[in-house]
Amino acid sequence: MIRVAHFSDLHYGHKTLAEADRCFGAAIDHAIGAGVEVAVISGDSTDHALDLHAPAALRLLAQVRRLADHCPVLMLQGTFSHEPPGTLGAFRLLGARHAIYVAERIEQVALSTQGQWLPSAGWCFDALPDRTAALFSCIPTVNKATVAAVVGGVAAAAEVGEQLTALLRGFAPMHRSARAGGAPTIGVSHGTVFGSLSEHGVPMAGFDHEFTSGALFDAEAQAFMLGHIHKHQAWTRESAVGRQCIAYPGSIGRFHFGEEGAKGFLLWEVEANSARCHLVQTPARRTVDIVFEGRPDVNALRDAVRAQGLAGASVRVRWTVAEEDQSAVDRAALQAALAEAAEVKLEGRIVPVVRTRAAGISQLRELADKVSRWAEVADVRAEPLIACLASMRSQSPEAIAEGVLQRDGVDQPHVDFAVSTTNRIAERFTASAR
Repeated sequence: MIRVAHFSDLHYGHKTLAEADRCFGAAIDHAIGAGVEVAVISGDSTDHALDLHAPAALRLLAQVRRLADHCPVLMLQGTFSHEPPGTLGAFRLLGARHAIYVAERIEQVALSTQGQWLPSAGWCFDALPDRTAALFSCIPTVNKATVAAVVGGVAAAAEVGEQLTALLRGFAPMHRSARAGGAPTIGVSHGTVFGSLSEHGVPMAGFDHEFTSGALFDAEAQAFMLGHIHKHQAWTRESAVGRQCIAYPGSIGRFHFGEEGAKGFLLWEVEANSARCHLVQTPARRTVDIVFEGRPDVNALRDAVRAQGLAGASVRVRWTVAEEDQSAVDRAALQAALAEAAEVKLEGRIVPVVRTRAAGISQLRELADKVSRWAEVADVRAEPLIACLASMRSQSPEAIAEGVLQRDGVDQPHVDFAVSTTNRIAERFTASAR
């Protein structure tokens, strides 16, 4: 049996450094304390291209060096947009107590009983190397653009899946050989399994995903350690080759709002005929979403702060308001209500006012005809509007306002204010109708 610490999607970058380093550092501490014999990082160690002198790059190098001082480390090439090709080359030069192997091509790598990495010359071994402690089959991120250039953009997605399925089956004979010799067999890849769930709970269903669980099981490796999806999930199968397990550890930390599930890394126990893993949680940040259907209520927000205890949490407040009400949102008050939160993100969605043009309205001479035409387009009753228009023509603004307000029992100061306001509205209305 071999004990493996499986990390993935560290996403070290300028904005993610604090979260990534806190969580990865805690994970390494736990892995060392658990006495793991080998560590796997299955892609996306960085969040984007990093300068070598950048704080995020230096912290990542230091943490991987600390891990490699304890046990051999295998690092897999991840998504090109996060981890540009060549990014991992510097890790080969760290000079830790144990070797760091960087897998940037499709290949098999044997870990010897002396802790050395022995790579295959081609995509797989012709024969298992002597003194193999564990066999790793590596499939880094596939460049779909290269496939599309050969077979065309439409056929590229299906072609990638078909070729990877054939490749996985091609690994099976060597896995059988290793199993017969008592060596654990482990697959490592970075990609999407059809039917897996994203960190936001969205099923990953489509023709452009690299793997199916069935194709991964057909490789006949006992363990398949995956990266790319940020939500921990696993699949198991009992078959003639023993107990097989496929798993994503998920991202090491919580890098976005709305992510579901716990964050951490996987501790594996892999034998020649079985594999099992369990998630070890990291101290990922707490994120909370507070959503208002209309204008955000500061008092309701304060109640939520008291009820949920949001001190130290990252809070996102979302709301939806009409275009004319957007200036009524007091962002400063919202920030003040969340003063104890570690991070506050305010996201307002503005619903624009949609105005429907009434074709031909400018050609009508009478105002009543224009109102009728507008009512027809706006799908409202024209009669009450025409009646109001007639009142405005036959009565003075003062008489209209006094009649309405006195009927409702409004006191004289409010009547005077309403009369003056009605006068201004009438003047503008008359001017616009000319």
